[in-house]
Amino acid sequence: MMSNQGKLPRRMTKMKTNATDCIERIDMIKLTLPDGAVREFDAAVSGLAFAESIAKSLAKKAIAIKLDGEVKDLATLIDKDGAIEVVTRETDDGVDLLRHDCAHVMAEAVQELFPGTQVTIGPVIENGFFYDFARSEPFKAEDLEKIEAKMKEIVDRNEEITREVWDRDEAIAYFKKIGEAYKAELIAAIPAGEPVSIYRQGEWLDLCRGPHLPSTGKLGKAFKLTKLAGAYWRGDSRNEMLQRIYGTCWASEKDLEAYLTMVEEAERRDHRKIAREMDLFHLQEEAQGSVFWHPKGYRIWQALEQYVRRRTDRAGYVEVKTPQLLDSKFWEQSGHWGKYRENMFVVPDEIPSTDDDAPVISGKAHLMAIKPMNCPAHIQIFNQGIKSYRDLPLRMAEFGCCHRNEPHGALHGLMRVRQMTQDDAHIFCTEDQIQSETEDFCALLETVYDDMGFTDVAIRLATRPEMRAGSDETWDKAEKALGDALRATGRDFVVSPGDGAFYGPKLEFHLKDAIGRSWQLGTLQLDFVLPERLDASYIGEDSAKHRPVMLHRAIMGSLERFIGILIEHYEGRFPLWLAPVQAVVATITSEADGYAESVAEKLKAAGLRVETDLRNEKINYKVREHSVGKVPVILVAGRREAEEGKVSVRRLGSQDQTVMTLEEALLMLTKEATPPDQRSSDAA
Repeated sequence: MMSNQGKLPRRMTKMKTNATDCIERIDMIKLTLPDGAVREFDAAVSGLAFAESIAKSLAKKAIAIKLDGEVKDLATLIDKDGAIEVVTRETDDGVDLLRHDCAHVMAEAVQELFPGTQVTIGPVIENGFFYDFARSEPFKAEDLEKIEAKMKEIVDRNEEITREVWDRDEAIAYFKKIGEAYKAELIAAIPAGEPVSIYRQGEWLDLCRGPHLPSTGKLGKAFKLTKLAGAYWRGDSRNEMLQRIYGTCWASEKDLEAYLTMVEEAERRDHRKIAREMDLFHLQEEAQGSVFWHPKGYRIWQALEQYVRRRTDRAGYVEVKTPQLLDSKFWEQSGHWGKYRENMFVVPDEIPSTDDDAPVISGKAHLMAIKPMNCPAHIQIFNQGIKSYRDLPLRMAEFGCCHRNEPHGALHGLMRVRQMTQDDAHIFCTEDQIQSETEDFCALLETVYDDMGFTDVAIRLATRPEMRAGSDETWDKAEKALGDALRATGRDFVVSPGDGAFYGPKLEFHLKDAIGRSWQLGTLQLDFVLPERLDASYIGEDSAKHRPVMLHRAIMGSLERFIGILIEHYEGRFPLWLAPVQAVVATITSEADGYAESVAEKLKAAGLRVETDLRNEKINYKVREHSVGKVPVILVAGRREAEEGKVSVRRLGSQDQTVMTLEEALLMLTKEATPPDQRSSDAA
């Protein structure tokens, strides 16, 4: 919006409210704080006045309130009982609000600097925000500094932010009149007769549901604009291309600096860059979203797969293998067809037909789909033969290769692919076994993460989404069962409302890597729905048929993504048991070539992954090259080492070297290269 927009529509209702005002006396209002304390008021009270009633210092820090779980402006008048929290800038809700306002301040700054630019949408995203602009001339990288400077001016102006409610039709006419076609289109999508929420920021205004800060001065200056990108209007490639500006915003300068440092470190650790240095894998246009694993990368894959197989075998799982291509009827029955159809690769089944256009069965096209997940296939195995309660729990695992038709723009190295292999498993059990299976799975998951070097793990209980299968009664039972089972483990968790799977609630396991980033990997989903839909049953103690409970679970999730995270977590410097090349035997002189080869053979015979470097190059050159390739150990062999049966051991990242006998080196390396689950302390 431009600041010189003229008079407001005549029938606009201005809703600005003095935050400390109270209106007419009503029945006593009881507001309950998070600690259970109750405060009573004999008249409607604003959010700010409520904060002041607790402490002046709290009111000074307050930027919003949270009323019955919904964040609202401080100016909101509270006229009924409810649960209330005061939102400060350091809280998660507070940071989201800061980012929301930062997007608005950025939009105001852009329109002051570049008159004629149209604003479209500007949501909060993870770690920041973006805003899409319509402008004939492209923004340049140097424009970001100018926009940032103008944003800081707006913060210093401490512009008051107030909410106004406009008539819908007049709002459309107004935005069209000032040349804001995109805003007019957004408002036109609001149902007729509904009021339109507008927030005024000084003289600048924007369409927004809110909430917002009381003024721009409350934003602070812990923000930075990060990059430019293109984006289609409404995400549709048939629409106009807009210009997107990304930014990040935090509660304090310290938090901002920590984040920017993390971003810089993340760029340095980018798994795609390290993979090129280590020759692990590559991706190419002709196989979008599918990975070409090179020998060294596949060694990491195999080490992980073998490790997981040993862990799950010890935990009582049976391993299966199911088809890639399944009849669409299974996906229709399960409900995945209606929810995931656009993300599935679908092919016609080539059955002879009189219809030239498509094969048919019973008058309709007969389709097959490459599986995007393994659930229906595992139920088909469960359904073979009669199962008894004595067979439960049945823990069925598969390294299932799945395909999902992710958009091209969303693909990102190993982190977002189209072809993935999951360490997937489904536990078929009785309702009485839910708690013990949850406890066992949580313990198994924590053991695996600890072995991989991840010790900071947070758990979220994700509850029913808006679009879901099954009755409310079924969801009530499932959420209670999973919540009770998790509480019984004694682990801390938070509830994530609306983030459950469409067929049941789930536990999400979020781990932090070496530079503080959070990754959601493991999951445990409790499902009463699919066994019903796909007619799974067992014979109970009463000789009657019963539906099993189905627990969908994964620890690493996608092996591709997990390896990508491991590469960045370790910066390619894997622990010896995971390293694709565990040691290189490098010679100082050609006179030691024969000895170096014999050393390598002994190490290989002990199960180590070893290479030799007999090139006619200086040893320092060889060490540098293998250091770039992240080889953990270099065994240097010269004439003296050959004569004495010794090696000089150099560790990655160290300038020091230790001379030891070959037997000592062999004992040290084989012990260090033993996978965690096979070490004596774990095995016991």
